[in-house]
Amino acid sequence: MIRRFLTSCSWKQVRLIALVWLLAPVTILATTSPAQAISHISSQEQQGIDRDIARHFGDAPVNPGPKAHLAGALKPSAIGAAMRKVADWELDRTQPYFDRIWTWSALYAGFMATSPALHDPKYRDAMETMADKFHWELRSQVPNADDQSLAQTYLELDLLQPAPEKIAPTREALDRLLSGQAARIPANQAKIPWWWCDSLFMAPPVWSRMYSATHDAKYLNYLDQHWWETSKLLYDQHRHLYYRDITFLHKTGRHGQPEFWSRGNGWVMAGIARTLEYMPHDEPNRARYERQLREMAAAAAAIQDKHTGLWHSDMLDPQDYPQPETSGSALMTFALAWGVNQGLLDRATYRPVIAKAWRGLVAQIYADGRLGNIQQTGPAPAHYLPSSSYTYGVGAFLLAGSQVIDMQAPHPRTARAGAKH
Repeated sequence: MIRRFLTSCSWKQVRLIALVWLLAPVTILATTSPAQAISHISSQEQQGIDRDIARHFGDAPVNPGPKAHLAGALKPSAIGAAMRKVADWELDRTQPYFDRIWTWSALYAGFMATSPALHDPKYRDAMETMADKFHWELRSQVPNADDQSLAQTYLELDLLQPAPEKIAPTREALDRLLSGQAARIPANQAKIPWWWCDSLFMAPPVWSRMYSATHDAKYLNYLDQHWWETSKLLYDQHRHLYYRDITFLHKTGRHGQPEFWSRGNGWVMAGIARTLEYMPHDEPNRARYERQLREMAAAAAAIQDKHTGLWHSDMLDPQDYPQPETSGSALMTFALAWGVNQGLLDRATYRPVIAKAWRGLVAQIYADGRLGNIQQTGPAPAHYLPSSSYTYGVGAFLLAGSQVIDMQAPHPRTARAGAKH
């Protein structure tokens, strides 16, 4: 049986398994051994992992060392300790490689949320340094949603200490989009700006923050128009989950279920929360966003893994994707906790869901501060090692922690960085 398994593996996978047997602890994850995880990783998935490592997004060592065994209790001191351990490890190892790609933007959002949550300015100061390094500019003059995402941090910094010249490059880029200029759309995708569900985390929070900085309604109008055209195309009105893009509308997994990607749905749920955070309470369509968050929250809660408290890479197929997936789970936890803090979600119903999810997330932290079980970049469910850790998943964890810690306060804050409602 072992011989048949080894002959089915690539030489790289065989070497990794050998290292696991020689060096790794007996068990890295309660539900999935390293050898099992490696055996599921295809050559295409391995190429994606190698590419992400080369771009300094993170890594996936075979032997990451022991787990941290931190308390997963919903107590401010325990939550803060877990956040600080992960944030400090990530900041120390990634700061030399800071970039303007979306993978970093999600991390920056997490750092921005961490400073007020922990009452420690160093994370926000690092973001100010990052913004100065890039001259407060985006990656392109006509940015797609991914390349707009960095502006979330620029605008939050500006709202704390307004300086119109700092956000001028972002404002000019958004105004080009308003004038009709458009970023490239792949040939097989819908001809709309936000053609993939991830974009609802990347772009709409930028537009609501730009409204908060300028009070110009044109930014909210653009946001509202394009959110709902994406929703009409990709939101399943019965299951209350999003397909990643139109290529998934009629796609099913090995067990006949439609494919709903956990990180994609996490992007959307967190995107709703981060958009609403800076949207006026009297905005006519605000109730539609709130209703969609309630629907998605109920759908996610119903399929939460009862053992780990997290969600699987393919939300409806835990058999083929048995490991918990941290980045999508953290984004959903953030959105659920934010909804409770804002009174949009019932506390009695969702506190147990959030408590279980937070315990599951904290259980993925290693002794050095590494946050594991983060799927590598890609557009769909995939396999990965338990040690797999990447920037955007850490950002999602820090966002989640910032709201979970707020749940313990008598009067949770309505916004992190000076939203003007």
